[in-house]
Amino acid sequence: MTNRFLSHENLSKLVADLAAAKTRVIAPVRTNDDAAQIDYLPIQKLEEASFGVRLPRRSAKEFFLPATDVLLKYRYEKDGFEIESVPTTAKPQVILGPSPCDVAATEIVDKVMNWDYRDELWFGRREATTIVSMLCSMMDATCFCTAVGLGPDAVRGSDAMLVPVEGGYVVRVVTAKGESLLKNYVTDQVSDALNTQAEKAGAEARKKVEANMPAIPAAFAESLGRNFDHPLWKTMALRCHGCGACASVCPTCHCFDIVDEHNDAEHGVRRRNWDSCQTARFTVHTSGHNPRGSQTERFRQRVEHKFSIYPSRFGEILCTGCGRCSRICPGGMNLAEVVGEFRSLATAAPEGGAQ
Repeated sequence: MTNRFLSHENLSKLVADLAAAKTRVIAPVRTNDDAAQIDYLPIQKLEEASFGVRLPRRSAKEFFLPATDVLLKYRYEKDGFEIESVPTTAKPQVILGPSPCDVAATEIVDKVMNWDYRDELWFGRREATTIVSMLCSMMDATCFCTAVGLGPDAVRGSDAMLVPVEGGYVVRVVTAKGESLLKNYVTDQVSDALNTQAEKAGAEARKKVEANMPAIPAAFAESLGRNFDHPLWKTMALRCHGCGACASVCPTCHCFDIVDEHNDAEHGVRRRNWDSCQTARFTVHTSGHNPRGSQTERFRQRVEHKFSIYPSRFGEILCTGCGRCSRICPGGMNLAEVVGEFRSLATAAPEGGAQ
């Protein structure tokens, strides 16, 4: 990983040059409906971006897995039907200034998207995207990225990372994509003072998050299994509304439903739409049976999936500690609190059998 320097002026020029080349640039932007809120939106010039204000309401996931996505088109004919494939390649785009928790999520979800089937739409967009993340200084009490092995200065999933310093940014170039994008805008002249300033900023940011929650121990996943029927699940699930808001803002939730939609008597599309294991109908069988008939079971599934099931299958936690689910929850549920409660059971005797 190589450190370079990028001035404010050259970053502005980069955005202008990308816009002139019709390359979509996405960045954190103040929303029109609420100036206190931030969303990831396309920009045409750097001045439209709002870096370091607060974490965007939704994650950057939607630029790889849109909330609704056409998988194929079909047309009925007299003797059958005709299927029309959709393109699996995408136009180049740059995501500028996302937080490390959002960026790391894409690499984590890559694993399930290339598990028993390669999701060509996901990877088509991933391959067309260059990600230039930014050191996070927006942490609050709901953040716990360091507890899941990441951090506000983590470069995982980034092609390059920007660390704000005097006069511009120290740039940590991570991949060939990042090198290619930035090579005409950065300089190798990075003073020791600026490198020290960047290192200090990262250390201070990490210290703030570490105070929220200690690292999740390796025994945590096994503990969840041992306490599958613990009464604490029911107690904590009393606040869960089953609305699925947590999944809609989560950078790693990737469940979806697939429906066929008729445009007219002859034409239609097969579409996938975001879904959530927290909604009552998510696991309803055609027979009417629902293996997760209570909200307790559905709430438990979300936590188990992120901290036990996914790690057992892919070797890592399906959570980046961004805290969005806690901020948006209408029931006031805090995932860090949930993890903390079950962490305390990691060394306790099991109550109820594993299942």
